[in-house]
Amino acid sequence: MTDAYDLAIQAHFISRFEQELEYLAEGLDKPRRLKNAEKVREKIGRLRQKYARVAKNYEITTQNDESGKKTIAINYQRIEHKQESDEHSGVYCLRSSHKDWNESKLWHTYTLLTDLESVFRSLKSELGMRPVYHQKTHRVEGHIFITCLAYNLVHQIRLNLKAKGINDSWETIRTTLSTQMRTTASLQDENGELIHLRKSTYPNAEQQVILRALELKWNPGNTQKTIIAP
Repeated sequence: MTDAYDLAIQAHFISRFEQELEYLAEGLDKPRRLKNAEKVREKIGRLRQKYARVAKNYEITTQNDESGKKTIAINYQRIEHKQESDEHSGVYCLRSSHKDWNESKLWHTYTLLTDLESVFRSLKSELGMRPVYHQKTHRVEGHIFITCLAYNLVHQIRLNLKAKGINDSWETIRTTLSTQMRTTASLQDENGELIHLRKSTYPNAEQQVILRALELKWNPGNTQKTIIAP
């Protein structure tokens, strides 16, 4: 049981670490992305600190241009190390009165219980089931119905993500996607017309993974241009 849990956590960190390295590497030939050799090294160092649990098993090299000031390539390779006999990643124990359950069923039931607890937390907090300020019965029922409808949508999103190997909580998904925003730039042309350009910001590496898994566009809402005559 401990091995299964530890491997799942390990795989999660490995996936996140490699995604961020890929995002950094892909941006080397794109405008307005990190290319300065010193800053690239600093970014890799911060990623190593952030994912220290798995980063120690990676060999990362960078290739700079002739001036040495611009990074043109990032290469990484995972190196498997044999675990020493006195090294332990921790112990995770589950106890049950059902002696006829095997490890797989026990673990599945435990994760199901965790999901159910997460459901109630989500309903009460993020989806606004409480507090209920309504006093009439039909309004309270409407409030609860809308909350349950919202959770049904959330659950469907998480099911689609789990099918693609993304098992994050709804809170984590919301936090990850929260930095992608719709912005509006306003300017005035030589004829006095006011022009508003509204578009979504470019998603980062983690956001791209979620959007790709849900088969959503990276520029939700597209770019909208509004012209207001003087």
